[in-house]
Amino acid sequence: MNDEILIQQLRDERSRNFAFRQLMQQEQEKTYRLIRRMVIDHDDADDLTQTTFIKVFENIHEFEGKSKLSTWIHRIAVNEALNFLRQKRRKLFVPIVDVERQLSNKIDVGSNFDGDEIEKKLQKAILTLPEKQRLVFNMRYYENIKYEEMSEILGTSVGALKASYHIAEEKIEKILIPD
Repeated sequence: MNDEILIQQLRDERSRNFAFRQLMQQEQEKTYRLIRRMVIDHDDADDLTQTTFIKVFENIHEFEGKSKLSTWIHRIAVNEALNFLRQKRRKLFVPIVDVERQLSNKIDVGSNFDGDEIEKKLQKAILTLPEKQRLVFNMRYYENIKYEEMSEILGTSVGALKASYHIAEEKIEKILIPD
């Protein structure tokens, strides 16, 4: 279903629930993956995905249509995940390195983390990146999101995103393939 029709149906009380189910079918899995790569934990990612779609449902009337609907949803999802990580740091009174270490430990012991040893090593390497580079790397590498769409989601220039991705690749490569 194209965005225009879906948005009309989401804004119409008579078709809103049906349209929302359609939207969930289209976007929920991709949104979950995006969030999961940021927060690692399945339960946290599941909760944040639900929160994202609740916000979409409640705020669909504010969607201006300047971007694709999926881009708007991903912007909400990214903000939810980043806010969650910031709150976690503040709540635990720990530096960013300790939070990333906790997330890295969840990769090892988490029964909900799928992946072979190489994937686990890659995930741990990604967790060593600064938040913005990690986000850009995950969006480009795993979700194959184009830089132009990332620019809309993150409010950053395409050039800056390309630079962040390139730097992230170099850092990950140094970790995975030491000299």
